[in-house]
Amino acid sequence: MPASTSAEIGIRELRASLSDVVNETAVRGRITYVTSRGRRIAAIVPVPDAEAVEADRDPGGSPSD
Repeated sequence: MPASTSAEIGIRELRASLSDVVNETAVRGRITYVTSRGRRIAAIVPVPDAEAVEADRDPGGSPSD
């Protein structure tokens, strides 16, 4: 399921509000892009989205532990 919303947050602000960002991701499916000096450097995504990306990258189609 695609995220209903997305947001950006600076790395310094993320340090102060990580639990809120993770909660928004888990409960509402929000994707949050982490920025450093205005450039996107990472994303916090819901687990199903991350697993779908991993499955697409894995030729066997099974997640690895």
